[in-house]
Amino acid sequence: MAGPGGAARARFAVVGGGIAGVTCAEQLAAEFPSEDIFLMTASPVIKAVTNFKQVSKTLEEFDVEEQPSSLLEKRYPNIRVIQSGVKQLKSDEHKIYTEDGKEYIYEKLCLCAGAKPKLIVEGNPYVLGIRDTDSAQAFQKNLAQAERIVVVGNGGIALELVYEIQGCEVIWAIKDKAIGNTFFDAGAAEFLLPKLTAESRETPIECKRTKYTLEGSEEKGRPRGASDKLGSALGPDWHEGLHLKGTKEFSHKVHIEVLCEVKQIYLQQEFIQLQRTSLTFPKGEKNVEADEVLWPVYVELTNGKIYGCNFIVSATGVVPNVEPFLDGNNFAVGEDGGLRVDKHMHTSLPDVYAAGDICTAAWEPSPVWHQMRLWTQARQMGWYAAKCMAADALGESIDMDFSFELFAHITKFFNYKVVVLGKYNAQGLGSDHELMLRCTKGHEYVKVVLQNGRMMGAVLIGETDLEETFENLILNQMDLSAYGEDLLNPDIDIEDYFD
Repeated sequence: MAGPGGAARARFAVVGGGIAGVTCAEQLAAEFPSEDIFLMTASPVIKAVTNFKQVSKTLEEFDVEEQPSSLLEKRYPNIRVIQSGVKQLKSDEHKIYTEDGKEYIYEKLCLCAGAKPKLIVEGNPYVLGIRDTDSAQAFQKNLAQAERIVVVGNGGIALELVYEIQGCEVIWAIKDKAIGNTFFDAGAAEFLLPKLTAESRETPIECKRTKYTLEGSEEKGRPRGASDKLGSALGPDWHEGLHLKGTKEFSHKVHIEVLCEVKQIYLQQEFIQLQRTSLTFPKGEKNVEADEVLWPVYVELTNGKIYGCNFIVSATGVVPNVEPFLDGNNFAVGEDGGLRVDKHMHTSLPDVYAAGDICTAAWEPSPVWHQMRLWTQARQMGWYAAKCMAADALGESIDMDFSFELFAHITKFFNYKVVVLGKYNAQGLGSDHELMLRCTKGHEYVKVVLQNGRMMGAVLIGETDLEETFENLILNQMDLSAYGEDLLNPDIDIEDYFD
C-alpha cells in the first residue's frame, strides 16, 4: 500500500536479516497472514534457522543457514523483503528511510540489526574481524597462504578458530589466565587443552570428586564484597588429581600469551624503521630468539613481546549496531551500547521494539538468566518480540517467555558437546558459592555451582546426559545439601532421585 508521498506502509516492519530479524518477521507473518510484513536487510541473503530441535525445556539446538531472501518470501507470501540498508529512522513520524532513497511508514517496528565485530583497530587490511562461525568458516579459506597468524580474543569464536586451524603457526593472545574464559573456568580450559595438542587417545583417568572454595576465602561461605562481573575462580587445589598437561608443553603450532592485550600494530615499513626485535615462534621454555623473517604486519603485546605474522584475527566480541538509528531519536542505551529493552522487548521509544545482539536486556532478570550475544538468544528474542508486538497490536497481555527463566546454551568445542546452564561461571554470585567437580580426562568434565545448597549453574562437557536433570534442579531450586558429594557420584544415577 502506498501512503502519502509514495511511501509504502505496513503494520509491521523489521530491520535486519539475521536470526533475530528473520525469526521475528516469520512469527509476525504467521500471526497476521493478511498483513504485509516489511523485512529490511542490507544483504541479499538472510539467515534462517534450520533443523530446529527442542532438546529440553530450555535447551535448543539448530543450524543456521544463509538463504536467498526469495526463499523466505516463498515460505511467507506476506513478507516483503526490502533489500537496502537503513539510512535513518524518524521514530516520531513512524518512518524509515533506506539507503536507496525510499521511505516506509510502519505502525510497529522491531530493530534487529545485530552487532559488528569489535576490531582492535579500524581500517587495517591485515586485521580481520570475526564475529560468528560463518565468518570463521570463510576465514578458514583465507588461511591457505598464511604461515603464522596472531589471534586476539578469548570467547567461543577464538576457541573454535584456534582448534580448527591447521598447518599454520598461531600466536594466541588472551587477556585472561585461561582459555575460553566466556564459557569456562580454568578447569574446563585445562580439560580441553590436550585436544589442542594431541590426537593420541589417552586412557581416561577418573578424577576424584572434590568441593572447592574460592581462592582467598578462608572461611567457607563468608560473602566477600566481590564485584558483580567476576566469574568464579577455582581454588588453588583445583588441578589436584587432574594430571593434565600444562600449557607449557604446547603443540608446535599454537602458542598462548596469557594476561596480555594488543598494545600496537605495525606495518612492515614502520617496524623496520623502529629497529626493534620481533620473536620467533617459541619452541621451549626459555626461547626468546630474534626473528630473521620479514612479516607483512607486527603485533606488540602489552607484555612487551613483538611477533610478526601474515595477519591478525580480531575475535574480541561485538558492539551492538545502533549507529543508523540513534540520530534524531532519543533511545535509552545500555552500558554495553545496546538499545535498552523492557520485558516486552520494547525500547524507550513508542512502537519501537528491538531483539537480538542490538538490544540490551534492561528488565530485572531471573536469578539464573543473563544476556549473552548468542544465536540461541537472538532466536528466542526475535520470536518473543513478535509475540509482544502482536499482543500490543491486539490489546492483549503477554507473559515473559519461559526461555528467559534459565540461561541455557548448547554448543560444541573441540568436538566435545558443551552445555552451559544458569550462572555456570558463578556470574554475579560474589564469592558466596561453592563448586563441585567431576572429571574424567579425555571423556567428560562436569562442574556445578552451588549457593546455599541450591544449584545455580553447571558446565557439562562430553556426553554426560545430565542436562535435563540439572536444568530441573536449577529451575526448582531444590535444597541439595543432603546429597553432599554424592550429587556428582558417577555410580549413583542422580536422575532416580529427582523425577
